[in-house]
Amino acid sequence: MVSAAAAGGIGLVALGLVLTPGPNMMYLVSRSLTQGRRAGLVSLLGVAVGFLAYLAAATAGIAAIFASVPIAYTVLKIAGAVYLLYLAWQALRPGGTSVFAPKPLPPDPARRLFVMGLVTNLLNPKIAVLYVALLPQFIDPARGSVGAQSLVLGTIQIAVALTVNGLIVLSSATLSRLLRERPAWLRVQRYLMGGVLAALAVRLLTDRVRPATP
Repeated sequence: MVSAAAAGGIGLVALGLVLTPGPNMMYLVSRSLTQGRRAGLVSLLGVAVGFLAYLAAATAGIAAIFASVPIAYTVLKIAGAVYLLYLAWQALRPGGTSVFAPKPLPPDPARRLFVMGLVTNLLNPKIAVLYVALLPQFIDPARGSVGAQSLVLGTIQIAVALTVNGLIVLSSATLSRLLRERPAWLRVQRYLMGGVLAALAVRLLTDRVRPATP
């Protein structure tokens, strides 16, 4: 089974990613601020199903494809790192905006909220990079089934992501007001998240570990 170091490592990576403004956070905050907490939670259910879809793919051995085609894995790592650096620049660049100052969205029924949450997560490059390029690096074939390890590590990531996103949905209005009233906090939030993203990008580029085979 997975080691404590691997579990802690994927937990920290998951926390860094979920706290970094991206498609999921922007959609959930925007929906919560414009349509209320219930709408935000329904949208979060769609996001949760998207995580489960990625977890199912990882458990089925998607990493093995990239282990057998090293060039594909290398290309993916570079593309993922470039995307993370782009997100970091968006947070750190002069005039960058905070996720807690989103554009308003028109009200939608619960079914559409769920579907939009699902689609937003499935098309989120951060999550694709996490499951295809980052998660496999915490797997040790010597510790047993790769599929079982993927399931455990993915479950940890989902638990962290849903907990943090749920707290953000429930407190988005309060956080948005507090951050608007304290511009310095907005800058700290941007710089902190930009730094986390840049660090993840550097790790992705410099780590020579290849995906584990089943």
